[in-house]
Amino acid sequence: MKLSTKGRYAVMAMCDLTANGRGRPVSLADIAERQEISLSYLEQLFAKLRRGGLVKSVRGPGGGYLLAREAEATRIADIILAVDEPIRATRCMPGQPFGCRSNQTRCMTHDLWEELGNQIYLYLSSVSVADVVGRRVLGTSGLIQPEGDYQPPIAAQ
Repeated sequence: MKLSTKGRYAVMAMCDLTANGRGRPVSLADIAERQEISLSYLEQLFAKLRRGGLVKSVRGPGGGYLLAREAEATRIADIILAVDEPIRATRCMPGQPFGCRSNQTRCMTHDLWEELGNQIYLYLSSVSVADVVGRRVLGTSGLIQPEGDYQPPIAAQ
């Protein structure tokens, strides 16, 4: 699965908004400059984030965007889905009774990729914007320690 710039940039922008807002509106121009993202692209993403109920806009001098809910309650999966980024690893469209092959059947590995997409969604649903901003993500898998010291998993004896 490859996450497009749409999903990655939306998450980056929401984390920037959280880190730099502190209850005050943040301008998209400021986010664009800090994150090195096109302002026009951010405007498109924030229109979707606003429609998805994740941000609120404030007009006028000193205006910009605010989180619509607490950072702890804003899940990464919600951001990605709000900008129309599918979280799936199969070629098939979700919910369709037929598969991705030319004869409308599912490939042998379909269930593997379908479950991978489910696991990715579950993980992204378990991580909040506050977790990312607070740097509480690295090391949660147990494969990499936050300090950068690799600890291989203990093999079953």
